[in-house]
Amino acid sequence: MSDWLPETPRNLAFPTTAYVTLAGADWLASASPHPEGMHVLWAERPEAPTVLPCGAAFDVINAPALFGRRMVDRLWSSGPGSGPVATHRGRILLFAAPGTAQRLPSLLAWEEWGSAVPPLLCHGSGDAVTVPPLHPRPHAAGGAGDETPAGSRWLVAPDVRAPWLPGPDILLWACVRAARGGLGADRETPRAHHESAVQGMDPVLTGG
Repeated sequence: MSDWLPETPRNLAFPTTAYVTLAGADWLASASPHPEGMHVLWAERPEAPTVLPCGAAFDVINAPALFGRRMVDRLWSSGPGSGPVATHRGRILLFAAPGTAQRLPSLLAWEEWGSAVPPLLCHGSGDAVTVPPLHPRPHAAGGAGDETPAGSRWLVAPDVRAPWLPGPDILLWACVRAARGGLGADRETPRAHHESAVQGMDPVLTGG
């Protein structure tokens, strides 16, 4: 834990919160230009997915399922943890700090292992994403009338009004760790990766 700044949260247990709390719903609603309307919609249809704009309260990094789970595993096993995480239509949605969608692709382009990262969909300002229902729908016999898309659920549901969200540097680290897989270098901490990357940059770029 000494590898992280004091203001960076890190939990030892991987969270499994499957539903959104009232405080988490307030945070999600804040992404909409009409938050009161979102609460009305959720009150009427709490088990339906919702479309929310990105860029203000959060950005979303949309990754293939297997690679996305590897990223989340790295974030919780060796990193600072994650913000809210959802799965939707076979993809992993990692909620990130606003501005991450714009910066992460350029960081990956400079990264040595960037070519090993599968294409990511980076949703930022001007984009919108579908988020899972606030509460998972109970599986009824036969499944008739279930409007929830298959695999649409929260893996780490928002539970506070201002959740911590990873920025582009942390998600770059998670992408590289996931791409390297089980190699020995995968044990490198996020701070060590950042420092080694800076040391390996052209002195002209770093001002050295």
